[in-house]
Amino acid sequence: MLSTVIRTIDVDGVPIGYTDSGDPTGRSGSPVIVFGHSLLFGGWMFRAQIDVLRRHYRCIAIDWRGQGGTQPTPDGYDMDTLTADAVGVIRELALAPVHWVGVGMGGFVGQRVAARHGELLRSLTLLDTSAGTEDPAKIGRYTRLAWAVRLFGVDAVRGKLARLLFGPAFLSDPAAADVVDEWAQRLDRIDSVGTRKAILGVVGRASADREITGISVPTLVAVGVDDTVTPIQDAQRLAALIPKARLEIIERAGHSCVLEQPTVVTTLLQTFLADLDG
Repeated sequence: MLSTVIRTIDVDGVPIGYTDSGDPTGRSGSPVIVFGHSLLFGGWMFRAQIDVLRRHYRCIAIDWRGQGGTQPTPDGYDMDTLTADAVGVIRELALAPVHWVGVGMGGFVGQRVAARHGELLRSLTLLDTSAGTEDPAKIGRYTRLAWAVRLFGVDAVRGKLARLLFGPAFLSDPAAADVVDEWAQRLDRIDSVGTRKAILGVVGRASADREITGISVPTLVAVGVDDTVTPIQDAQRLAALIPKARLEIIERAGHSCVLEQPTVVTTLLQTFLADLDG
């Protein structure tokens, strides 16, 4: 079974939480995948993928500031700082070059790592994410949700958040209830100040449009057909901006495809990475 023990590593004075599946060979020669989670989640969201991929890869899942196993910080929730955190983890653990897999904000970070520190990556997988700034029509809504979480807790806006983070096909499946309950319980245990700052860091992100045109590592872009947070057109635009990127559409999935369609996503990753690792 996948270890859920959160380790921490110091990156410029900040303890960053992560999980590590270990090298499957017991040595240190296996390729490495680093996972970056979506907003309001943690590295745990990749457990289905890691349970399979750890047979051939060392799997590292980072928790962003104020989420998962990383404690809130006074500042540093912007994408540039989170990118520096990710680079610090890769360098401190001597992991490079790695395969990067990011959902949502994990994709925002992955794009910047690939554009600025391409030597650290072997490949880039971007799931349910985008290159541009936040849609101005959504900023007010997301900001109000951030304040609601801070003032009243997750339960007050659980339904609204769930409909953003999960697609309708998934939410209508009775089997999904346990996943949604776990997500809500995990989020409720996290300091709401950090949650609010993380939301605002995503909402206020700068565009990566220009710099990602210089990405040179093999790139897979995938999106849930029902994703309303970063819809298909955002993924199409992202794939068009990154040279030779490949685009996949995932049926019956919203913004959290790794949880909604875990087997489909795992198979996509296996196929993509096998082509690179031989």
